[in-house]
Amino acid sequence: MKYFYLSVILIILSCSSLNAQEKKGTIEDLKEFFTFYPNRKAVEKDSSLYLQKFIAAPVISYSPETSFAFGTGAKYLFKFNGSGEETRTSNMPITLQYTLNNQFFLYSGFEVFTNQEKWVIEGNLLFQNYPRLYYGMGNNSPESNEEQYNYYQFLFEPIFLKQTSLRYLFLGAGVRYNVIYDVEIESGKLIDQTRPSGYDGSTSAGVEAALLYDSRSNILNAQDGWYLEFTHGKYFEAVGGTHKFNLTRFDLRHYIDVSPNNLDILAIQTIGRFTRGDIPFSEFSFFGSSEIMRGYREGRYVDRDLLAGQIEYRKNFKDSRIGLVAFVGAGDVYNNISDFQFDSLKFNYGAGLRFMLDKSENLNLRFDYGRGQNGASSFYLSIAEAF
Repeated sequence: MKYFYLSVILIILSCSSLNAQEKKGTIEDLKEFFTFYPNRKAVEKDSSLYLQKFIAAPVISYSPETSFAFGTGAKYLFKFNGSGEETRTSNMPITLQYTLNNQFFLYSGFEVFTNQEKWVIEGNLLFQNYPRLYYGMGNNSPESNEEQYNYYQFLFEPIFLKQTSLRYLFLGAGVRYNVIYDVEIESGKLIDQTRPSGYDGSTSAGVEAALLYDSRSNILNAQDGWYLEFTHGKYFEAVGGTHKFNLTRFDLRHYIDVSPNNLDILAIQTIGRFTRGDIPFSEFSFFGSSEIMRGYREGRYVDRDLLAGQIEYRKNFKDSRIGLVAFVGAGDVYNNISDFQFDSLKFNYGAGLRFMLDKSENLNLRFDYGRGQNGASSFYLSIAEAF
């Protein structure tokens, strides 16, 4: 999807006309205005406790599909009592928005570390009534096919992972429950003509095996380390689903500190998504998003398999909250990954501005502009990095 996020946090950027001392005070005051500390009193009594933070701010967004949307964006950053420096900060972001077209979405993609990181609990929670654009199946669908369909979706996907004998390696399993209902399509358009399986609603219910390797020092804005998440899910009608299929996903990232003096980072990511069996329409792989292949609308290309990668250079300036990024990427969708061809890859590139909201958590406000092929382009504004 094409998003252009606006937030009252942007007031921060207007501080550039102030002198350094005034700027520092204004930024800290504004950050404090949007930050709540649930356990402040406990920390005052016991300094060994982690000072939990709940950062929330009003958000306005716009997209051609929704018109203006209004709501709240928040992040809850915490550690369980008894966790020390060896335990990374848990992150629970929450976004709630409502649009002028009477649509809404509530989303949280969470990652929670227990004491000493013996367990990691991660996953997604989503409830939305949201439009999506569709251009047809395959990686050559024409722009002229564009149509819009609307649906309600409820997704719940918790995954529980246990630390192994290796410090950063976790193994586990979880469940995934994805319901699509109250679908509205345009009469006479491509979806109505082809009526793919599950086009009018579906339920995906299944179990997932999962592997996680995560040596990042910071999960909000990593400066070094590796990240690999691999899941393989099997979905059945016997547990309440409407389709029987398999879904395999991986997300591989590497972060390199290329300039210790300024903390410049080279970030690399490769993702894959592969489906087999009686796949419902909603579980096909959708190309483009605010996180990877920025510049393309989400779902601009659709097929069974997806493979994509990106490289991002993050330029930081010493003793400054301002940063810059530049990124390039490539990827495509396929009916079968064996159809992969370099000459059919789709490319994107772009640049962005960063403003550090919280130095202690390395938490940035992100503004990106991405471009793809055939004139595709999008703006993105949100909290935390794309990956």
